[in-house]
Amino acid sequence: MKRLRVGVIYGGRSSEHEVSLASAASVLAHLDPGRYEPIPIRIEKDGRWSIDEAPPALRPAAEAIADARSRSAASGCANRPQEAVLLARPADAHLLTIRHAPGQAAGAPAVVETLGLDVAFPVVHGPYGEDGTLQGLLELANLPYVGAGVLGSAAGMDKAAAKTLFAARGLPIVPHLAVSAARWETAAGAVLDDAAARLSWPMFVKPANLGSSVGISKARDRAELEQAIGLARRFDRKVLVEEAVPEAREIECAVLGNDAPEASVAGEILPAGEFYDYESKYVDERSTLVIPAALAAEQARKVREMAGEAFRAIDGAGMARVDFLLARRSERLYLNEINTIPGFTTISMYARLWEASGLDYPRLLDRLIELALERHAGRQRLRTSLD
Repeated sequence: MKRLRVGVIYGGRSSEHEVSLASAASVLAHLDPGRYEPIPIRIEKDGRWSIDEAPPALRPAAEAIADARSRSAASGCANRPQEAVLLARPADAHLLTIRHAPGQAAGAPAVVETLGLDVAFPVVHGPYGEDGTLQGLLELANLPYVGAGVLGSAAGMDKAAAKTLFAARGLPIVPHLAVSAARWETAAGAVLDDAAARLSWPMFVKPANLGSSVGISKARDRAELEQAIGLARRFDRKVLVEEAVPEAREIECAVLGNDAPEASVAGEILPAGEFYDYESKYVDERSTLVIPAALAAEQARKVREMAGEAFRAIDGAGMARVDFLLARRSERLYLNEINTIPGFTTISMYARLWEASGLDYPRLLDRLIELALERHAGRQRLRTSLD
């Protein structure tokens, strides 16, 4: 049987670039070579695409992140001799690869080749990858791809928009408010007053359109809240301020499917720090993942049911990890957020939840690719003309 050519797309123009490299290394290492021909497609921090001649190696996320940072600092990406361009139109050859000889003078002819793909597997976390922009480009190219579509990706990336959709579906969310850049710049005092009046201390502040806990901090008073909003504003034009759940347990559930999504067993995160921030996720190996989470049968059932509802609320497809906060004393469960391109590193929760549910990593990748092809085939049956 002919192997499927899978374009694994990683890197990207966001602060989650290094995490994406670690995720891609795991995907590339676990794709069955008897079924797939993986094509490593790297997006540099300046947005340049290339066929990666030295794809990231499988290793602990902390090592991969440190290496990626040192590589970026040492060499940058401006002088790479080879570039790839995804054609934003249906074509048999989806990628143009452009290669310049080392030291070649500007304006000299380059070697241009074409490359066709059967399916794309994006593992680009954060803006310009997880937010619908990359998915829109893949739609224009009419190329099947793993994961949510444009709407689901955009809604899942924007935490404020996702909460609006969750609330419309009757799902429990924590009290919160969204702060735009314009409002903060013109009425910061009023924003701080509004937060203090509507929410209880302490509060969590986060960029609305970012993942991997980048830019998140905890505020216990007005001064800390002002600092926290300032930090989050460095990463996004919209900031989310949320009331903290008292003594919260962090529960996660993985979802897999298209129109009939399935939910995995639930897991719990025991963070190394006060909460599950970037360092706890990828650098500090003292954080612990407990699978399955120590939940009563009814609570575990509720987590799985709500995960499926959250997935449907944003029009999810393929995969997502759904995060919950469980108040330790009251046992009240809150839906926190949904991630449409969850981490795929060696310590990431998504794959481990499915492994605990009976689906190992290679078969999980098989299923994600099958779902991508299935969804694409359904879209091809839709009419694009009145004739």
